Amino acid sequence: QVQLVESGGGLVQTGGTLRLSCAASRNGFVLDTAAWYRQVPGKQRELVASITPAGDTNYGDFVKGRFRISRNRAQTAVYLQLDRLEPEDSARYYCKAPRWDLWGQGVQVTVSS
Repeated sequence: QVQLVESGGGLVQTGGTLRLSCAASRNGFVLDTAAWYRQVPGKQRELVASITPAGDTNYGDFVKGRFRISRNRAQTAVYLQLDRLEPEDSARYYCKAPRWDLWGQGVQVTVSS
């Protein structure tokens, strides 16, 4: 069974940077449209960013130009560059491949003030 595997989370200070990565557990698996979501305990999961096979991107309103989603040419991996992080960005970040109804286990991002 194919799984999505994320990496790159961690603890940073306010204004810091992280880069999240996501790929399938099966080599060469094409994600098609891919998205990043985030969730904090007690709140709904919210869309951070998404990218289509054509390269069209969509971002949550709270991103305000600080994050950037990208993917490799083979569309087997998706990345999320997180810049100018704020404590409010602390959450568990999840990768999703909607076409396959796949979610990753998530990675924790913690931003200290």
